[in-house]
Amino acid sequence: MTPKWYAVYTKFHHEKSAAKSLQGKEFDVFLPVYEAVHRWKDRNQQVVLPLFPCYLFLRADLNRKLEVLQTVGVRWLVENGGNACEIRGSEIESLRKICSVGFDVKPHPFLKQGDLVRISRGPLAGTRGYFLREKNHCRVVVAVELLRKGVSVEIDLANIEAVHESRVLTPAELQISECNV
Repeated sequence: MTPKWYAVYTKFHHEKSAAKSLQGKEFDVFLPVYEAVHRWKDRNQQVVLPLFPCYLFLRADLNRKLEVLQTVGVRWLVENGGNACEIRGSEIESLRKICSVGFDVKPHPFLKQGDLVRISRGPLAGTRGYFLREKNHCRVVVAVELLRKGVSVEIDLANIEAVHESRVLTPAELQISECNV
């Protein structure tokens, strides 16, 4: 059986120690990291953090699954229906390439078309809209729902953050939902 790439979920802040332990067991491990500056009252400090908190990537044969799960700091393999989910080697190679080039790499939330977003920086900071990808460009659509019209503006992906909030029902929607109960 050919070794494949899998995602390993670790204990909080145990990514580096789990990666080191798995490498000691002669597994092929990839832990993508980035540098950040943490500010305290009295000083700034450069720290190295995982790009995907609580995750690392492991290339292994599943015959050694128990050995992986018994490693200190490891919680489980990412699975679906009790089967470990394989990660395409091309995705791992893309991550390795990005991390090795020396660009300023930072984590970013996964956005899908239609997600509610907020512009976080620049002259449009605070503006809310819907994420739209048009060819190779990221756009934010700001809509006037009453008129059923909207405008879109091209924006740098680094200046967009997902809005995670529960939606408040309007009185009309509330009446409809109460009727359906």
